[in-house]
Amino acid sequence: MSEQINGTRDKRINILAQYPVGGVAMKRLAQAALSWLEANRQTVNALNVFPVPDGDTGTNMVLTMRSALDEIENSGEREAGKMLEKIANGALMGARGNSGVILSQLWRGFARGAENEEFLDGKIAARCFAEARDAAYRGVVRPVEGTILTVIKDVAEHVDQVAKDGGDVITVIREAREAAKESVARTPDLLPILKEAGVVDSGGKGLLYILEGMVRWIEGEQIRTPESVVQPLDSFNLEQTMESVEEGQDYEVVVDFRPKDPLNLEKFYADLETMGTSIQVGEGNGMYRMHIHVPTDNRYTPIDYTMTLGTVTNVAIENLMDQMQEVGEQATHLNLADVEEGHIAVVAVAPGPGIARLFAGLGVAAVIEGGQTMNPSTKNIMGSFEDLPTDKIIILPNNKNITMAAEAVVELSEKEVVVVPSISVPQGLAAMLRLIPDGEMADVVAEMKMAISEVETGEVTTATREVEIDGVKVKEGQIIGLHNGKLIVSSNDLLDACLSLLKAIMTEEYELITLFYGENLDREASQAIADIIQEAYPEVEIEVQPGGQPHYQFIMSIE
Repeated sequence: MSEQINGTRDKRINILAQYPVGGVAMKRLAQAALSWLEANRQTVNALNVFPVPDGDTGTNMVLTMRSALDEIENSGEREAGKMLEKIANGALMGARGNSGVILSQLWRGFARGAENEEFLDGKIAARCFAEARDAAYRGVVRPVEGTILTVIKDVAEHVDQVAKDGGDVITVIREAREAAKESVARTPDLLPILKEAGVVDSGGKGLLYILEGMVRWIEGEQIRTPESVVQPLDSFNLEQTMESVEEGQDYEVVVDFRPKDPLNLEKFYADLETMGTSIQVGEGNGMYRMHIHVPTDNRYTPIDYTMTLGTVTNVAIENLMDQMQEVGEQATHLNLADVEEGHIAVVAVAPGPGIARLFAGLGVAAVIEGGQTMNPSTKNIMGSFEDLPTDKIIILPNNKNITMAAEAVVELSEKEVVVVPSISVPQGLAAMLRLIPDGEMADVVAEMKMAISEVETGEVTTATREVEIDGVKVKEGQIIGLHNGKLIVSSNDLLDACLSLLKAIMTEEYELITLFYGENLDREASQAIADIIQEAYPEVEIEVQPGGQPHYQFIMSIE
């Protein structure tokens, strides 16, 4: 068998080296890149500097790549340049989070480097990497070294020399992988916060997996390994699979089973991929848990299949479309502003139903569900205002990881779109207080930007891992407090964390604190905490509002 695999690999390498890469080969390389990135998604997600539940770089890059591959799924385009153009367009429309937007820019640069080219050879491939580097740097207002930007820069510089030395396209791709590996390992030396947190850059690591997937396909290696497809059962996390519910994913199926024979994980995962998406496999003490999203006609297929492998001990089936419809119905119940032609319409991103209602009450024309671990795509944002009867649009992203996707819409839309860079819910709400629908766009934007600079944001959540940053020691499961995104306090007690955070912010200097409580708290418990805060700060007005946001017990607006 090994001789057969080696023969297939050598044959593929010889063919690709002899004939420059065209459109079909580029499609295969992109598919392999997605498969390997998806197999290692959780590894990338775990490379989070702060121990907060928003480690979604891997997920965002996967969803962006899925959108790119959806664009070429039925394409038989033979020209490399045209295939790359399709990939770039799909990536841009599906871009999620800052990492997804940067990834879409990399593909845009790659397409630019191969424009009008039927095939890629070594020199053209090197040019593509150079254009990818330039596009990525242009897309970031304040480039930071020690990130994915550094990795693509190092890769481009290295493969340029490889091509000048006569390297063919296969050599260039292989050397790109090696250069990325070395560059990722150096990222903590360039960005102190990475070294302090004990991680490498997550976006750079994601890019490395993309290049590794291409090389693995070229060399005929497995795109998925057992280590990649299975995770410990006690860390099995289904929350993130809800981020990417796509059309056709009608049911969520979870099956617990005990296999009768040693489980071939590679074949198990490959078989599941023919049935659905959003696959997760967990294992513990000989018991396996399988999770998958499937269309209606396939809702029993994973169960029947798993029964052939062993004894099924538990089955759960959820109708995803009903759940999504409920979310949609909640959104339609919002009393959104009626927009007149020529007036300014505001689109706001909200992480929970309570916060969505607050934005609606302040006059937004559209609300997009999004926030930590659920970043809307460029297409989602653009679709929210396309049908509004005005060409003046302001977007409030209300999260630092949504800003770049919002800014990408500015170039795509034919309407006049301005992104007011709110990076938190309190900033977005403060900006809405300055809205004058029939005012001058420039004046309203200026007022909103001034408003977001006048509000402080506090966030209280549960730590996802152990770390020490800026002298704050955190253990997994502790309650932590952040001030304007900076880790400030950790505690074993929710009330103590809130009081310690407010003390660090010097709350006595402010007039109003609004506590937006999350979905894991009720009003009674939140009000009890607010009453104690009121005793500590009798001169400050304390308000409690339902936010409904996931993961974060409180989002605090301090004015």
